[in-house]
Amino acid sequence: MTTELKTNNTIKLAASTQEQLRCPVCMSNLESTHSQFQCTNFDCQSCFPVIDGIPILINESASIFSISDFLNNQNNTLKPKSHLERLVVNLIPGIITNLKAKTNYKKFIELLLQQNEHPKVLIIGGSVVGQGMDELLAHPTLELIESDVAFGSRISIIFDTHTIPFADSSFDGVIIQAVLEHVLDPNHCVGEIHRVLKPNGLVYSETPFIQQVHLGKYDFTRFTHLGHRRLFNKFEEISSGAVCGPGMALAWSYQYFLLSFVKSPLSRLLVKAFARITSFWLKYFDYYLIDQPGTFDSASSFYFMGKKSEKVLTDRELLTLYRGTQGSSF
Repeated sequence: MTTELKTNNTIKLAASTQEQLRCPVCMSNLESTHSQFQCTNFDCQSCFPVIDGIPILINESASIFSISDFLNNQNNTLKPKSHLERLVVNLIPGIITNLKAKTNYKKFIELLLQQNEHPKVLIIGGSVVGQGMDELLAHPTLELIESDVAFGSRISIIFDTHTIPFADSSFDGVIIQAVLEHVLDPNHCVGEIHRVLKPNGLVYSETPFIQQVHLGKYDFTRFTHLGHRRLFNKFEEISSGAVCGPGMALAWSYQYFLLSFVKSPLSRLLVKAFARITSFWLKYFDYYLIDQPGTFDSASSFYFMGKKSEKVLTDRELLTLYRGTQGSSF
């Protein structure tokens, strides 16, 4: 069934934000016409549909995603959990605990408001609300542009982060929480984030280190603390460290060890339930371990908060930032 295209007066993006949109193919200006955006570059003239008020701005020649997927309503919405799985999730303690995100977002808001009374923030991967985001999403003076490559109740634009379809220096802040492991070229995506941030603009990122595959075929990379820092080598560090500790990493590994023995959806659900009942308590060790030096070698996930800079962190400087306990001998 084909999705009905809505006229541009239902577009969810504010008019001021629409003015900053750019063609993802050639980065020229876009003009809105009936139910679509069209590139103003005569040599390009690419057209991009608007579906239920959401512009689909994807450069198909440089993306694993296709505009037709969204037009035909295929592979464009995160698969919801079954009723049974939701029941299990609600009844059984989870193994995931993010101990830093809430505090980090409070700091992020404070820093944004020091630079602009009404900051504009791009959230990449916003179809699922990230842990700790409640205060950010409820803040009255922030203008949030929530994006993804899947439809969601909060999404106002769809694009592939390898080509962010906004003009240079469009945003005061960018948030990319648990996304960079799912992109093919994280360095290029971070370069795009750097481009669309204003001078001294802020970025907040979280990426996994010790976590098994999630989102199936759309899962590519993991990062150590220094590996994550190197991604943002064109940013001045405000703070960084673990958000999910080694206790969670151990519980996650234990669960996936057990899942290795089964394949069917029902057996996987039962194994997940058993794994969580028998290992959820491991995450509580992280309340003590989260800031310990050894956690930099064993965390489940790391964060980075930084400010756009013209200075590039060199690899020699990067090595001096190691905060773990491992020696350098093999």
